[in-house]
Amino acid sequence: MKQFLLTMAGVFAGLVLFFIGVPLLFISMVAGSARPAPPPRAAVLSLDLRRGLTDQDSGAINLFKGSTLSVMSVVQTLHRAETDGHVKALFVRLPETGISPGEADELRLAFKKFRAAGKPIIAHSQGLYPSGVITSTYMLGTAANEFWMQPGAPFQAVGLSTEDVFFKRFFDKYGVKADFQQRYQYKNAVNGYLYDDYTPAHREAQLSWMGSVYETALAAAAADRKKDPAALRAILEAGPYDAGDALAKGLVDKLGQVRDAQLAAVALGGDGARLMDIDSYAASDGVDGGLGTPTVAVINAEGDITTGVSDGFGSDNINSDAVSSALYTAARDPSVKAIVLRLSSPGGSDTASEQILAAVRAAKVEKPVVVSMGTYGASGGYWISSEASAIVAEPSTLTGSIGVFGGKIVVGPALAKFGVDLRQVSVGGDYAGSGGSGEAFTPRQQAAFAAAIDKVYDGFIDRVATGRHMTPDHVREIAKGRVWTGAQAKALGLVDEVGGFYEAVDKAKTLAGIAGEVHLRTIGAPKSPFAALFHAVGANAASMKTLVGIERLLADPKTSGMVDQLNTLQMRAHGATVLADVPRL
Repeated sequence: MKQFLLTMAGVFAGLVLFFIGVPLLFISMVAGSARPAPPPRAAVLSLDLRRGLTDQDSGAINLFKGSTLSVMSVVQTLHRAETDGHVKALFVRLPETGISPGEADELRLAFKKFRAAGKPIIAHSQGLYPSGVITSTYMLGTAANEFWMQPGAPFQAVGLSTEDVFFKRFFDKYGVKADFQQRYQYKNAVNGYLYDDYTPAHREAQLSWMGSVYETALAAAAADRKKDPAALRAILEAGPYDAGDALAKGLVDKLGQVRDAQLAAVALGGDGARLMDIDSYAASDGVDGGLGTPTVAVINAEGDITTGVSDGFGSDNINSDAVSSALYTAARDPSVKAIVLRLSSPGGSDTASEQILAAVRAAKVEKPVVVSMGTYGASGGYWISSEASAIVAEPSTLTGSIGVFGGKIVVGPALAKFGVDLRQVSVGGDYAGSGGSGEAFTPRQQAAFAAAIDKVYDGFIDRVATGRHMTPDHVREIAKGRVWTGAQAKALGLVDEVGGFYEAVDKAKTLAGIAGEVHLRTIGAPKSPFAALFHAVGANAASMKTLVGIERLLADPKTSGMVDQLNTLQMRAHGATVLADVPRL
């Protein structure tokens, strides 16, 4: 009994610490950041891109990942800084492993506008290592007034590459069957399960968008370095080099340690200048429009497209309830004159995509809705965008992918070799058991599933044809699941303009007949970490995730087992399945 009481007391103390101590800690953090210090008289902003990037601020709590930046927060902060007399320059640290092409495009535009406002930029790199997107990182560095490298650091921006894993021979060896359907040959999301190498269509599509991204990066870097694109390409592809070689070949401007570049940036700020982290500056007081300034609503959407709403705890999805609600709210608000939907998504659920598209249609009746595409605006992301008033994409945005796939992995025969048997019972029609992983689709189930896939694909074609003012036959010719870059999509008529977020804002202003400045107001913003925490404490739906946090903090095996069981139960309660037996965009 004594041990039991001691154990209960310990549990109670832990719960008090978590549910009272942690909230109090958050309160103190919020209170401490409620009145951020104003920028110094002469500020040089410091932007460290090595922290990692998302397209948008998620507002989610994640105690186990380092702090990340969002492209949108950086772009909007630099836009504000352009007209702030306190801000004199910008110091940027580039990552060694690359920035995605769409993100690099957006940041490069922000850098160019910052420089056009008479404010210089110094970028520093401690090495450019060979990754699939390193050329885009080099391109971003060339957008600065001065591109510095650490002496002896590698300079290996020699091209663009990607690598895919193919499981076909592994599946054949162990008796696993990938039972999938695609619409059509360029919808390659499941090719790794179906083949042991690139199909001709898969290879063609990959090389096409990769070539477009590479040419975009080379052209931009060549313009900034004042070199002929063909000459710059020849120099880069003759590498790899080190920093000394890069300086000698005119690929960078100066060599120096990080501290040397920082001091050079501060010197550009003049007497009394000090470095100020861009997050601190973003949190300081700023003015965005004045009384009577027209409002443009900004709605953010990043990640896979799913039904439901976000609880603010690490969700990386576009939740259809939340995004559609934000669109309806903006449409009803008389102070909002136009809407910009900032989108970065590779796709997801067709029904969730349709829910958001319905909201786009309804909002468009009231005011212009312009989609600004980030890194991705593909598949379900394009479904959402297809009927907007206008679409603006980065030159390296991956978009299109107008197609659908679905199916399942059949593991029954493989498990049987190890003495594990999957058996199924069902009631109702023959299709009731079609999602089982023990056996492949029967011919009748296969035909029914194919018909469902065809209906989704035909619906996708119709929405694109309606929104882009094309015939369905023409859409089918350029669809077939193929991915295009923003530059390619512009030539095909799938997007209206090539540009970034503020180009989308300008397009919205034009369509709404607005001249002059506008106030940007985010609608449907995610909860703050403080609000999300108390939501978790008070809401049963999120309590399991709170338990996940406790389990990770305590690293208790018994708690871990209980969490696994709760995860399983929650998945069942929400109808989740590990099979891809529903159509997916």
